[in-house]
Amino acid sequence: MRIQTIQKANRWLKGVLPFCLFVSLPLSIQAQQETTDEEIDDDEIIVTDDEGNEVEIEFPEAMTYDLDSLLNLYMSKTYLTESGDCQTAKTNPDFPKEVYVERLSRMPTVMEMAYNDVVRNSIDRYMGRLRHSVSLFLGAANFYMPIFEDALETYQVPLELKYLPIIESALNPRAVSHAGAAGPWQFMPSTGKTYGLDINSLVDERRDPIKASFAAAHLLSDLYKVFGDWNLVIAAYNCGPENVNKAIHRAGGIKDYWKIYPYLPAETRGYVPAFIAANYAMNYYCEHNICPMRSKLPAKTDTVMVNRNVHLNQVASVLNVDIEMLRTLNPEFRRDIVPGATKPYAIRLPQADATRFIDMQDQIYNYNSRELLNKRDEVEVNDERPTYVSSRKANRSAKQGRARSSRSSAQSVTVRKGDSLSAIARRNGTTVAKLKKLNGIKGSNIRAGQRIRVR
Repeated sequence: MRIQTIQKANRWLKGVLPFCLFVSLPLSIQAQQETTDEEIDDDEIIVTDDEGNEVEIEFPEAMTYDLDSLLNLYMSKTYLTESGDCQTAKTNPDFPKEVYVERLSRMPTVMEMAYNDVVRNSIDRYMGRLRHSVSLFLGAANFYMPIFEDALETYQVPLELKYLPIIESALNPRAVSHAGAAGPWQFMPSTGKTYGLDINSLVDERRDPIKASFAAAHLLSDLYKVFGDWNLVIAAYNCGPENVNKAIHRAGGIKDYWKIYPYLPAETRGYVPAFIAANYAMNYYCEHNICPMRSKLPAKTDTVMVNRNVHLNQVASVLNVDIEMLRTLNPEFRRDIVPGATKPYAIRLPQADATRFIDMQDQIYNYNSRELLNKRDEVEVNDERPTYVSSRKANRSAKQGRARSSRSSAQSVTVRKGDSLSAIARRNGTTVAKLKKLNGIKGSNIRAGQRIRVR
C-alpha cells in the first residue's frame, strides 16, 4: 500500500477497505516525502492498496490553518518575536525510519507513541509545510502549557495531552470549527454545557483557556474510564464515544485504535497520528532546524469579581488599557459585555489594573453606560389609537368600491401568463362555473393572450 497526498476534493469514502489491510502495526505504507515548506494545499491523505482501493485520511482542521491568522492574534503580535540568534531553515532534513522510531520511543510518555507511515506523513507536515507554525507554537507554549498541565494534573491525565489543543485549535482560544466546536479544546456546545461551561449569547466559556482546560481534563478522565486506552480516548474526543464504539463492534470487539482504524471517520483516522506528530514536533524541533519564537511573558494578572453588567470598553476607557489586551485576557465574553447582573463573573486584568478597578469601579460602571449597555429594563406601551384609522378604512372602502365598479363594467379580459380560471374569477367578482358557461370552456385549460368574457 502507499500514501498519496492530494489536494482536498469534495468526495467521500465509498466503501470500507477489508479489515486485513490495516491490522498490522506499523502499517505497510510508503509515504511520499514532502520536506520543504513549498507544498501544495493538501488537506488529506489517500491510502491506496495494490488493487486501487482508497480510503481518505483527513488532517485535523487546525493543521490547515493559515499561519498569518495565528500571527494576528494579540498574544502572538504582542509577546512573540523572531529569535535574533536562531533562524528557522526553509528545508527539513530527512531521517530514516529507525530514527523516528527511536525518538518516539524515548519520549517520557504514558501514552503509546508508535510509528507507522501515517504518523510519518503527519510528522512531515508539521516539519515541512507547518514548520513556521511549530515555531509559533513553541513560543506560545510559555503562555498556555502551564495552564494545560495544571488541569491535566488535577484529573491525573497524562501530561502529553497538553499538546492536544495544537491539533484541535492551533492554540487559538477564539478558534471555531466548521462544525461549531470552539475554544482551544474545541468543545461542542452540548459537551461544554455537560462539563459546566456557560454558553449563551454573551458568554462562551469554551474560549476561556483555564475553564476549558479543566473541563477537557475532566472529559478525558471520564473517557478513559470507558475505554481504558488513551488512543481510543482521544479518538473518542474527536468523533464521539458512539463512533468509537461502533468501530470496535465492527472490528469484532477489539479495543485497539490501529485495528479499528478502517471503521473510524476520515478525520479520526488522521487524529491520533497527528497527535503523535505534534508530540514529536514539540520535542524534536531542533533536529529539524526549527527555532522557537522568542516569547516575552505578559505582566502578571489578577481577577476582579463583578455583580453588575459592565462593558469591556468601559473598563478600557476608564483605566486607559488596551481593549484588545482585555479581550485576549477575557476571551469568553463574546460581545465585550460581562453579564454580572445574571451571576458574578470574574474579569482578568493586569495585576496593577485589578487594584485600580476596585478603586474606580463606580466610575467604570457609570461611564457611557446608556450607549454601551442599552438594553431597557422596562418600557411603556403606546396604547393610543391612531386618529387616521377611520379615514384609512374609508379610503380602503372607496378603492374597493371603484374596483368593483370597474369590474362590473368590464366585458372581457385578456389571459395573462400564469393565469388560471379561478384567479380570473377572483379578480372579476365572478365564479369559475360562470366563466366556463360564458366562454363554452369544458375543461380548465386556457392560454396566455386568450380573450375571455367575464359577464
